[in-house]
Amino acid sequence: MDNLTRSIELRENERIDDLQRNGYRIIQNSEKFCFGMDAVLLSGFARVKTGARVLDMGTGTGIIPILLEGKTKAAHLTGLEIQEESADMARRSILLNHLEKKIDIVTGDIKEAGNLFQAASFDVITCNPPYMIGQHGIANPDTPKAIARHEVLCTLEDVVKNAALLLKPGGYFFMVHRPFRLAEIITMMTKYKLEPKRMQLVHPYVDKEPNMVLIEGCRGGKSRMTVEKPLIVYKEQNEYTDDIYEIYGY
Repeated sequence: MDNLTRSIELRENERIDDLQRNGYRIIQNSEKFCFGMDAVLLSGFARVKTGARVLDMGTGTGIIPILLEGKTKAAHLTGLEIQEESADMARRSILLNHLEKKIDIVTGDIKEAGNLFQAASFDVITCNPPYMIGQHGIANPDTPKAIARHEVLCTLEDVVKNAALLLKPGGYFFMVHRPFRLAEIITMMTKYKLEPKRMQLVHPYVDKEPNMVLIEGCRGGKSRMTVEKPLIVYKEQNEYTDDIYEIYGY
């Protein structure tokens, strides 16, 4: 390990994971919340042009900005995260990877994003939001895992409304979500003039129903959507398809 790596403080239950891209690593805490495949697939689905300014809403430990920095030629990436503990881990991961000039992390609420950033100031916005509606079945709604998975602190409408506010005209919004909310997602995006332009369903196996949807919207775009071929995760148990290996960069 180099001197900078040694100077990054790891707190209780934290570990450093290798992201298999550009030598980048990330600090995670298995007791709180670790990034999943959905974040990696979103980073593969998002299209980021050279010189773009990117915002990741609800960035957690910063996985999406770090992956996008490794995959694209974005000018600058910002992560917005409401939980200070996650934001702190993200900042330390950015230092760990020497990316402090390219990525910054802002602690704040998606619902207040319009007050935190200038309107129409981003070319691309990504989001891996909470999927589950309300607080049904949550024993403790204040835990990091509950906040990440359930709409405790922000709703789908909060995400879409603020993305539309912060995107430049013609800017692009990329989100990963659950197919059971697809009708609501498209309705909400259309309401806030984030015209759905591209969609891909993600299936765990070729013969199973999809469990994720990737969707792209364009602020002020014309009405025409492309549905891409389904993305299949596993060939067989514990063996990824070639498409997944390509997204992961192996």
